Amino acid sequence: MPADRSLPPWAQRLIELRRARTWSPADLACELKKRRDDLPSVRSLAHMIQLDWETGKHRPGPRYRLLLAAVFDTDEQQIFDVQAARKAPLQTAHRPNGAVDNKPYSPGMAKPIDGFNAEGNIRAAADEAPPVAQETPPRITGTDGEALRRTSNAVEALQITMTGDPAGPDLGLDGLAELVLYYAHAVAVAPSTAIYAELLSARSFAGTLLGRTSPRQRGDLMVTAGWLSSLLAISAADLGDHAAAVVWCADTERRGRNAGYPELLGWAALTRALIAWYQGDPLRSAAIAQRGQADGLPGSVAHAKLAAHEMRCLAMLGDNDGMAAARRLAAAAMAQLAPSVPATGVYSIPRVDDPPYTATSLLLASKYAEAAQMTRRLIDTAYRPQSRAPGDQPTTYARTLLILALAAAGLGELDEAVAAGAAALECGPVVWSTMMLAHKLDRSLARQFPGAARVADLHDRCIEASTRLAIPTTRPVRGSA
Repeated sequence: MPADRSLPPWAQRLIELRRARTWSPADLACELKKRRDDLPSVRSLAHMIQLDWETGKHRPGPRYRLLLAAVFDTDEQQIFDVQAARKAPLQTAHRPNGAVDNKPYSPGMAKPIDGFNAEGNIRAAADEAPPVAQETPPRITGTDGEALRRTSNAVEALQITMTGDPAGPDLGLDGLAELVLYYAHAVAVAPSTAIYAELLSARSFAGTLLGRTSPRQRGDLMVTAGWLSSLLAISAADLGDHAAAVVWCADTERRGRNAGYPELLGWAALTRALIAWYQGDPLRSAAIAQRGQADGLPGSVAHAKLAAHEMRCLAMLGDNDGMAAARRLAAAAMAQLAPSVPATGVYSIPRVDDPPYTATSLLLASKYAEAAQMTRRLIDTAYRPQSRAPGDQPTTYARTLLILALAAAGLGELDEAVAAGAAALECGPVVWSTMMLAHKLDRSLARQFPGAARVADLHDRCIEASTRLAIPTTRPVRGSA
């Protein structure tokens, strides 16, 4: 049976080469495993071959391309030629480059845990971590991306209800405000390219309304447009598209300043700070958090989270005294919050005794027992895992489980570390920041427990989860740029 000619040429050639040898995907996986014993399990490799490579979703990385060429006794260029790659560029999930400062370890700093360098920065480990990304940055294309080229159903409903009604602009403003509330929950639980596309449609519609509203309405609409841009920034960051995220952050800040609404400035700063932190730059992240507190609104959720995030950055930098001082400031910011602040959604904050990120800060300060105890308490009180399915939990739940896993790893408790890590990878859509922590746990356990079967199983789960990133890796749509 000939290969599907709608696939990228390299995928067609892989299928034809495999079939010419009458191999199944599992047979090919076995051949690859024979040449590199450190590869994932045969089952994981067969899954990758069948569902990623041969569907054109992921082009194999350099290591796999060389192995495939050796297995098929041909030259890499014959399978993955440059011209074919130019004709069919892949749109794939992006793995950012973690900029790492390799300064020497200072005795005054807290001892770094596995997965961080001497200053607490996330190690750049392209050779160690399973591939989250391929060669090209993410662009939202393919099946879900079709929504980018059409109006979302929600916006279409708004347009219809506004038609012919003298109160049309008011209806549009009210409808968009409702969408902000809806997507604040949707982005927290199930980020995806489809939701990003719907948000983009809503934000575009808000832009068209700005020119049709009265001065009385324009201020409220500008704030709503700012909230939609903030949601787009958060969603893009979850999908690993940081270039888009910072553009939406800039628009959020502009709308907040123009409307005299400083809370928006705080949320834009938090998104920027989180991107820098997960990229392994705590110094820049702390500076962004400080500016965000200065520009934002005291007493808001964003302000409290920025204060807590600054604490986490100082812990990552090994500044234990600074971390303690920042923890006190974060606790004071938490005390200013009104009882009515959201308890769910991306603009929420857990109402617990300690500020957010405290467990992470303790982990980075090598206080593993305290970090584990605090994280278990947070899981029980804020997330209540017995009351809802893992897929209904926000994406922060998966990262909380991974903090528990890293703390357990620091204590040498392999069973709890693996169990918490595996549970995190089963929690619905996997976002970029979750995978960064998962790979860190994978590397930490591999160093502490080399050759352990449970560690190898978690490693395979990490690779499999990388194929389930919230941004699906699909073939480019024909005719798309």
